[in-house]
Amino acid sequence: MAEKPLNLRVEPGDGAIGDVDVEIYAVLGQSTMLVSQLLKIGRGAIIELDQRTSDPVEIQVNQQAIAYGEIITLDDKLGVTITEVIKKNIY
Repeated sequence: MAEKPLNLRVEPGDGAIGDVDVEIYAVLGQSTMLVSQLLKIGRGAIIELDQRTSDPVEIQVNQQAIAYGEIITLDDKLGVTITEVIKKNIY
């Protein structure tokens, strides 16, 4: 008998797992530096990232990429417009 994939669609308000908060991160880029360089960082220092300004930001949940997006401004705050959702098969 073939196994069927689980239907994991959860709607807000469904209780239990649907009401659990998760932290979402928008990753702008990465950089590597020596500890000696890190110790010298002060106000006004610039850390160059590996991404270009035109590159999408990666949206992560639990250190897993779930989507890509573009940075936007909302009044005096930053936001991300989702441009692509990463589809993964969950069984």
